[in-house]
Amino acid sequence: MTTSPLPGTIRHDEIVPARAPWMHRVAAGETLRIVDIEGNQAVDFLMYAAADDSERYSAQDTIAAQRNLFLRDGAVLLSNEGRPMMTITGTSVAYHDTIGGACSCESNTLRYGHHTKAQHSCVDNFLDANICAGRGKRDMVSNINFFMNVPVEADGTLGIVDGISAPGLTVDLRAEMDVIVVVSNCPQVNNPCNGFNPTPVRMQVSA
Repeated sequence: MTTSPLPGTIRHDEIVPARAPWMHRVAAGETLRIVDIEGNQAVDFLMYAAADDSERYSAQDTIAAQRNLFLRDGAVLLSNEGRPMMTITGTSVAYHDTIGGACSCESNTLRYGHHTKAQHSCVDNFLDANICAGRGKRDMVSNINFFMNVPVEADGTLGIVDGISAPGLTVDLRAEMDVIVVVSNCPQVNNPCNGFNPTPVRMQVSA
């Protein structure tokens, strides 16, 4: 599948290695493109208002406003103040997850056994990135999982199954305010969200 080039001037273009964190400021009006380079890679995503990071992405407000658990083209990502932070302006996959959460040493141990406790996790990545801006565990909120497939079963249980992405597929997000984006390029190897093989992703910002 070919993806149209980002309009405007590319002001930032970076490959985020497998299992690594990433943090970047995206100004109002700029577009962030996330490229799933090799396919089937989950990208855990948080954002904070650049002017005051006590304002940050709110899964509850976003889900309630759009009356849908899944993020699709046109979805507006709201803050805990009810303000638009970013809008999905294009996506190569049908939907993205809002409720699967971020893997941690605790959840890995509970789900997959004590031998996984030392494995690197998305929570570790978020903390590693956020510490550079003076944020800690109290500043972590429910995150978005781009490209991740978390179906809700008829009985209300959640599954984590093979992703719905493929090599080169993308999601574009336009910033509605100046935001700080924090990403964990998910290191999970115990379930199929990354095809049991975490891979790099590409982050592009156009003005």
